[in-house]
Amino acid sequence: MTLRPYLLLALTLALFSCGSDPLPKPKAMLRLDYQKPEYAKVDLKLPFTFEKNTNANDINYIKLDGINNSSGANIIYPNMKGTIYLTYKKVTTTNLDSLLRDAQNLTQKHTLKADEIESIVYENPSKKVFGMFYEVGGNAASQSQFYVTDSLNHFLNGSLYFYAKPNYDSI
Repeated sequence: MTLRPYLLLALTLALFSCGSDPLPKPKAMLRLDYQKPEYAKVDLKLPFTFEKNTNANDINYIKLDGINNSSGANIIYPNMKGTIYLTYKKVTTTNLDSLLRDAQNLTQKHTLKADEIESIVYENPSKKVFGMFYEVGGNAASQSQFYVTDSLNHFLNGSLYFYAKPNYDSI
């Protein structure tokens, strides 16, 4: 007789514990919210000036002595855990081909880990500035690289690196 109340309770719980049929979750899209960019002019000891996003709170000037009169700057974005590395080199009558080849080879080294490398040509004929922007897809160390030059005096090479293990599915 003492088993009957427990059996009735178990039957009641079994009937009311069933809910509606499970529904699949809708596909989610990654949403990244960034502040609206504001730019400020930067004037370092480089033979050019540029504007940086004010979210970058630190810029390091670097003098690369003995390397083709090179210098550069590191633009650090601590909130995004990334850095843009800029390297400037003076163009001479004999080094433009090697500068272009080196910049392109630097990007091509990522083909081992990259799924794709998309190149976008940059041309500004009115200012006589030409270059290339590379967007690297996949688990490569750098997702973006570029170079610009006026072909006579100046060559600027840049790359973006994040301080995280490359995992393209989660970046």
